[in-house]
Amino acid sequence: MRTIPLRLAAALLLTPLLAGCFSDGSAGRGGARSEQRIRVALAVPPAQALSPYSNDATVLSKLSVVEGLTRLDADGTAKPALAASWKQTDGTTWTFQLRDARFQDGTKVTAEAVANALAHASDAEPAPRVLSDIQLTAKAQDAHTVVLTTGTVDPVLPLRLASPALGILSPKAYGSNGAVSPIGAGTGPFKITKLGGKTQATLDRFDGYWGGKAKAAGIDVSWIADGTARANALRGGSVDIAEWIPTSQAKLLAPGTLHEVPSTRTDSLLLNTGSGVFRDAAMRAAAREAVEPTALVDSVFGGYADAAQGLFGPAISWTRDKHVTVQHVVKAATAEQVKQQTGGTAITLATYTNRTELPEVASVLQQQLEKAGFTVKQDVREYSQMEADLLAGKYDALVFSRVTLLDTGDPVAYLASDYTSKGSYNITRLAEPAVDRAISAAAASSAGTRQDKVMAAEAAVLSTGAVVPLVHEKVLQGVSTDVEGVVLDPRERSLVGLDTRLK
Repeated sequence: MRTIPLRLAAALLLTPLLAGCFSDGSAGRGGARSEQRIRVALAVPPAQALSPYSNDATVLSKLSVVEGLTRLDADGTAKPALAASWKQTDGTTWTFQLRDARFQDGTKVTAEAVANALAHASDAEPAPRVLSDIQLTAKAQDAHTVVLTTGTVDPVLPLRLASPALGILSPKAYGSNGAVSPIGAGTGPFKITKLGGKTQATLDRFDGYWGGKAKAAGIDVSWIADGTARANALRGGSVDIAEWIPTSQAKLLAPGTLHEVPSTRTDSLLLNTGSGVFRDAAMRAAAREAVEPTALVDSVFGGYADAAQGLFGPAISWTRDKHVTVQHVVKAATAEQVKQQTGGTAITLATYTNRTELPEVASVLQQQLEKAGFTVKQDVREYSQMEADLLAGKYDALVFSRVTLLDTGDPVAYLASDYTSKGSYNITRLAEPAVDRAISAAAASSAGTRQDKVMAAEAAVLSTGAVVPLVHEKVLQGVSTDVEGVVLDPRERSLVGLDTRLK
């Protein structure tokens, strides 16, 4: 049985106060609601004006704004999207046949437009994570045929092309200065008509969508960073869908509105190996041994999580019996050695507020690390305010939540972007030749050996002490009982689709 954390009492006291922040949107399905618009509360405000080359890309995917050449089905297999079919002509060359489709600005989806979109993605600085370990070029062969080549053999290219970061936008989306705007430029069933900074967005149905007419007339998006406020918005009827319900709020939702989704999301403690205290492997080992992840499952997550097994959790079923024993060859510094090396200087432990549990996790870890001799100060903000500092290595440690199959559905892209020396999302600043070799071996492997190579690479990463896995989350999505057809996706790429509508 799941236990309800003590912090639930505080949440109950706050509920009537926060509920008053939202209007009672339950005023029937007549009047303003008869037009079948879906109201959605998302957690992480746009960091880069919904650029597909940032973490904002998942918003475009969740709201069915953009599409790639391919999509992933439930078992992670690449299926047709804007490409009706494809074939591999040699080890590094693939040919894709496009379907008849239009962009939301009315122009046709052509091979030239697809090649242009993929060229912009390849040239972006920094490159999208999904391209961090390959070189991709695209050329139009004729109006409906595009040829893609990779610098090295890449057996999972069709999976990569399903990444939200490689969504195809019309030529008008790309500015001369490298800026890219998806407003009115996608191919999905919903088009963005207005972006109100980091707080709101308006989407209307795109009736020219090749896959048919969406059942909802549009989507009204609010970004609400506070998890309790999102839950209250759902309870008060001012939104129809609220993503990422905090575990402290789960028991407070009305029956039938909470949906528990197995997730490929792992929460970890990341340590900066590029500068500061954690350049020393013995100090990283001391931090690793100080952390007790199992205490978090009930105390912070209310049972809606599993203790970490590694970087990859039980939602990725094939990993369960394949984890490789990690060899920790560096002896951990003692508490006295930690105190001597830090000299009383506090390490900065950062996290962000968009996932409500993370600040609580940081507080627990602060206590555990201080027992090991560290002096800890916290920096807790919204993710959009700290992403640049994270990538620049300005923190000693970070409590971080990551969907490990978000980019491709293949774990190698995540490992390459996050833990190789040239990775575009390498927050740990890890630069270990042995890790680079292990991940490269996984990237080059065929289907028959790929899983084993991935797990060997996982062990190589963990052996450095740069990352300490904590828990594998279960995502809690809040959906009004007046809504049907919400897409509950373990990869967290999808939310509102063609069939999402008010009953």
